[in-house]
Amino acid sequence: MRKDKAKVLDEQWDDARVASFLDPRPGDGDNADFQLLRRAYQSMRDSDFARFVPLFQDAGRDLNATGPEGKTLLEEIAEHRYGTPYGDILKQHGAS
Repeated sequence: MRKDKAKVLDEQWDDARVASFLDPRPGDGDNADFQLLRRAYQSMRDSDFARFVPLFQDAGRDLNATGPEGKTLLEEIAEHRYGTPYGDILKQHGAS
């Protein structure tokens, strides 16, 4: 982080910011659903991710989309130390 930038802790995300993760970015890859979901997982706290997943589903996106290695996000984060709350959120919404 640059020295002239203040570190922001516990920033509150509004609904518009959470919903902005539904917009694909250039280079999001072959499976945009997986990329959008993974970007949200990597960027959000679990409370914000819990707000994002229903928006994702309401937009007709696939929670079981697979990434380049053939894994769903749920399968991928099962290997992460702090992925459990995110995995629980995905499961609550029907991910397998």
